[in-house]
Amino acid sequence: MTVSIMQPAYLPWLGYFDRLTQSDVHIILDHVNLDANSKTKFANRNKVRTPESWTWLTVPLQSKGKRGNLYLNQVEISADPAWRNKHWQTLKSCYSKCRFFVKHRQFFEQLYLQDWKLLVDLVDRSTSYLKNSLGITCNTLKSSEMDVAGEKDELIFNLCKAVGAKRYISGPFGRNYLNHKTFEDAGIELVFHDYEHPEYNQAFSGFEPYMSTLDLLFNYGSASLEILKSK
Repeated sequence: MTVSIMQPAYLPWLGYFDRLTQSDVHIILDHVNLDANSKTKFANRNKVRTPESWTWLTVPLQSKGKRGNLYLNQVEISADPAWRNKHWQTLKSCYSKCRFFVKHRQFFEQLYLQDWKLLVDLVDRSTSYLKNSLGITCNTLKSSEMDVAGEKDELIFNLCKAVGAKRYISGPFGRNYLNHKTFEDAGIELVFHDYEHPEYNQAFSGFEPYMSTLDLLFNYGSASLEILKSK
């Protein structure tokens, strides 16, 4: 049983889904605090390709007076609906000429017409669509529904034990905070996911890595999974 655990992310990059392709069970870590680090914060934003280079698509949050004590599954989206039109117009502007944009147009058009309250609901819906479109079949669970206690590395370990993990795929930063011996003593192989990003033809000249998986999907359709796993 191979397990991966990651926080929910808005329109995730390729490395997120590559880890899912190697997992039997993926646990969405949604009952931890919202990450406020500008370099690692992807719960409500991601990058898409533009003619010049790239731009952020950021979902504005209703977080006034709540920072530092806000679990991901409780985060509310700003009541101002302008972001939904901005994201949809940006996707159309950047990707409408891509070969497979039309196949996915209806889903995303409807996604941005819907009035979302909780960030996790938006992320669940869009990530599930991308996962299915790529043909990834691993089972998905939510940590908030598992009744597992602990904090930080202890929580990760306890979640692995709860599902009977024999192998845990951690992100590269896990090298710095996971207790290797705890996993070893429990008979859980600990491996680290160092994703090598493939290069592919994008809508505009040049190549920009670390875009949302939308970038690959709109350009390559059903061939996306093979490219995602090519390194």
